[in-house]
Amino acid sequence: MRWALVKVCVAVTTMVVVAFAVPLGLVIKEMARDRAFSNAEREAAAIAPALSITTDRDQLERVVASAGSDDGIAVHIPAGDGTRAIDIGRRRAADKDIGATRRLGRASTSEVPGGSTLLQPTAISSGAIAVVEVYVPDSEVTNGLGTAWAVLAGVGIALIIGSVAVADRLGVRMVQPAQRLVEGAHELGEGKLGARVPEEGPTELRLAAVAFNSMADQVVQLLANERELAADLSHRLRTPLTVLRLNAASLGEGPAAEQTRTAVAQLEREVDTIIRTAREAKPQTAAGPGAGCDAAEVVRERMEFWSALAEDEGRKWRVAGVDRPMRTPVARADLAAALDALLGNVFRHTAEGTAFAVDLHNGEDAVIVLVSDAGPGIADPQAAMARGRGSGSDGSTGLGLDIVRRLAESTGGDVRIGSSVLGGTEVRIWFQLDGRAPVRRGHRGSVRRRRPGRLVSTFNRPRSLS
Repeated sequence: MRWALVKVCVAVTTMVVVAFAVPLGLVIKEMARDRAFSNAEREAAAIAPALSITTDRDQLERVVASAGSDDGIAVHIPAGDGTRAIDIGRRRAADKDIGATRRLGRASTSEVPGGSTLLQPTAISSGAIAVVEVYVPDSEVTNGLGTAWAVLAGVGIALIIGSVAVADRLGVRMVQPAQRLVEGAHELGEGKLGARVPEEGPTELRLAAVAFNSMADQVVQLLANERELAADLSHRLRTPLTVLRLNAASLGEGPAAEQTRTAVAQLEREVDTIIRTAREAKPQTAAGPGAGCDAAEVVRERMEFWSALAEDEGRKWRVAGVDRPMRTPVARADLAAALDALLGNVFRHTAEGTAFAVDLHNGEDAVIVLVSDAGPGIADPQAAMARGRGSGSDGSTGLGLDIVRRLAESTGGDVRIGSSVLGGTEVRIWFQLDGRAPVRRGHRGSVRRRRPGRLVSTFNRPRSLS
């Protein structure tokens, strides 16, 4: 915007300078010519009184010598009764031009090699018309013209440079507030809630800055209110959780009782985490630079937890790709919550005895987690990814998938729902390792068909947690 304003100003100023400088230059040229011929007329007028008194050659030569250079002034007296024609000085004009001036009785000019001549008719005592010829060289016509044009060009250039300086300052005054507004919008979009814009500059930009700061304040207030609401709602769960923990303590001993107590304890920890996170000024989802967790270890841990419930419901399950560490740029608790959300969907929305599998893949720039099942599948994957809608079945809100999606996108990855080789749903989580935007291989939530038998041959392998 700044350079565009400068270019426009330069173009306009250049056109104005040209519009005035060219006619003014022509006027200066014409004035120089008029000055030269005015001097020639004065020299010719100095000869006229002598011609009206005498036509003696010697006297006229003395008058011509006193009026100007002998080489520049000439006098042509026509022949009369018993007298011969007299030519004093160097003749440059053609005879026809001299004759035309004598016949018309008024001054005229004619072009000659090296310049021009002024032909001035003058009456003499005999009544005849003599012609005074004054030579005006080109150097005299253009005398001082180059200097005048140079000054004019200098003034034009100075005007252009001055307009550039003024336009640049004006552009800075307009562009800097706009740039600060853009930077503030970027910072606010990146989650820097303290980003504000100085309220300065032109009226329109100042009003935009005021509106932006007001919007940012409202965003901060709304987020604070939302965090408080989330904390309050989570805190309300403490009472039923306490009752549930007391009831679990009275179940006695046994694997089922121990698992119930473990689940209640984990639920209490998750509620505490939600409350703490909601009250933080800047909650973070993804792990910071250099942080993260071992995805293989988290998958093994969560599959160990869900395997007991799978045994009770007669579900076949399989886990693969967890035999070596896989560093993932997300917090351990967040990855565990995402896996629990997906596996909880499998147990909640498929019939007992439905098989499921978890596969972990390590690519060059990403870690991929596949959670698939042999259930009925999802009729509308795009709707299932929408927060608050879910797959359409009872109890499905889409919040679990939304948690998984936001976790993946915090690393530059994504989540896609497809058709698994088991015949049901496959949810693929793509965690980008270097933070770059992933290569899009289709629309989010689209159903993708895979070649039959690609993973079926591994489904009946012995169950493994390592």
